[in-house]
Amino acid sequence: MSSFQKNTLILLTALSPLSIQSAQAAGHDNHVDHSGHDHTRPDSHAPIGVTGDHLMRKGELMLSYRFMSMEMDGNRTGTDSVSVPLPPDYKVSPLSMDMDMHMLGVMYAPSDQFTLMAMVPYTSISMDHLVNMNGVNFTTESSGIGDVKLAATYGLFAKPGSDFLFNFAVNAPTGSIDERDNTPGADDVHLPYPMQLGSGTWDFTPGLTYVQTYDSWSWGAQGLYTFRTGENDNGYTLGDQLIATAWAAKQLAKSTSLSFRLKALDWDNIDGSDNKLMLTPAMVPTADPNLRGGTRVDALIGINFVPPGLTSLRLAGEVGVPAYQKLDGPQLETDLVFTLGAQYTF
Repeated sequence: MSSFQKNTLILLTALSPLSIQSAQAAGHDNHVDHSGHDHTRPDSHAPIGVTGDHLMRKGELMLSYRFMSMEMDGNRTGTDSVSVPLPPDYKVSPLSMDMDMHMLGVMYAPSDQFTLMAMVPYTSISMDHLVNMNGVNFTTESSGIGDVKLAATYGLFAKPGSDFLFNFAVNAPTGSIDERDNTPGADDVHLPYPMQLGSGTWDFTPGLTYVQTYDSWSWGAQGLYTFRTGENDNGYTLGDQLIATAWAAKQLAKSTSLSFRLKALDWDNIDGSDNKLMLTPAMVPTADPNLRGGTRVDALIGINFVPPGLTSLRLAGEVGVPAYQKLDGPQLETDLVFTLGAQYTF
């Protein structure tokens, strides 16, 4: 765990009991289950790249679809770009990677203070490589169901216009960690870590979210920490991950809002090594469990749209680029991230 992760985790842990004490001190007469935010208002939900940002009313059901894409091109060590071919210690140089994810979600509120959520991803990954010795290019691909997430959001304290929420998610190891593809050296090769679809372990993600809404604009912040548990069947554990994000949104019209968001990610290297991986760290850096960690800060802009006359539907998009990257490399650097989505409330 990095010092950045430790300090943020300590802050989140300290805030949790304070928020519960604040809710209790408010008393029954002054406490409300949630802020009573207006679902028809475009910025009543966070940017589409954020989940677990609001409570629903008792009995409400929401279906959602998100398409998420990440484009990576070029390698980086620390904050410096590294040209290819990579140093002669490596046989193969990763060139670029594209990852697309289709995410289906459902949310249900058994009470005004408690909302449940399930999300099922389908992921497609493609990575281009260069054989350093002869200049041959080749591509490996993998696709399938990723790790299913089951989550809950609980209202710690609320008043009109604001919500303070506790988030908790369980990530089930439904994604494959045994993806294979052909390479110039051999067919049906077990692929390195970034080409696998899941973690292979049960992972837990607690967090806190605060949202404040005004007459024509809103803002919010969220911190989430993912703990990996145990070792997967292939003998390794992905690194823990911290995500901290903050956003502001402004209504441009009754049906439309524009948002700006900063998102910081910090993730550790892999513990252990994949016992099915025949590729060695000396052959390609994606096979090295000690070259998977890093820190990144993304700057994103987004739009939310609620069609007039169809206020149960919300359409949204968000696009961003890294403002800062520091990677334990050589490791492929991120160039672009974007999310498109639709949400329908019953």
